[in-house]
Amino acid sequence: MAAIARIRLPVRSSQLKVGEKKYTKEHEWIELSEDGKTGTIGVSVYAAENLGDVVYVELPTLDLEVSAGDSIGAVESVKSASDIMTPVSGKIIEANDVLQVKPGTINKGPEGEGWIARIQVIDEGEVEALMGLEEYRKFTEE
Repeated sequence: MAAIARIRLPVRSSQLKVGEKKYTKEHEWIELSEDGKTGTIGVSVYAAENLGDVVYVELPTLDLEVSAGDSIGAVESVKSASDIMTPVSGKIIEANDVLQVKPGTINKGPEGEGWIARIQVIDEGEVEALMGLEEYRKFTEE
């Protein structure tokens, strides 16, 4: 009789779905990679609309170690300037250099091609504690 092979699938601790964004009260978002170790950070559509036309983006320094809520850069628009805060703790591993040349990319696709940085996430639980899309929508309507 042939032995039956047992396959063990990795168990993820996260309740997040791949591609699900989580939001902060400061209007930043983070989306985890499939392995849950890397997150992409950006500003929400709501924030981009309220900023107006973005004219300059200060990107974070690579290898910068940060705690949740730390400023990692800034966005300047014709209306105002705002700090970009990291939603979670970790180490910045990539910045979206396109924004140096085309800062308006944030206005065109703030939750897509206008992402700000990628971070190596220390604690996935910090991501899980953030607001989901529906909760964030309610928050912005208050």
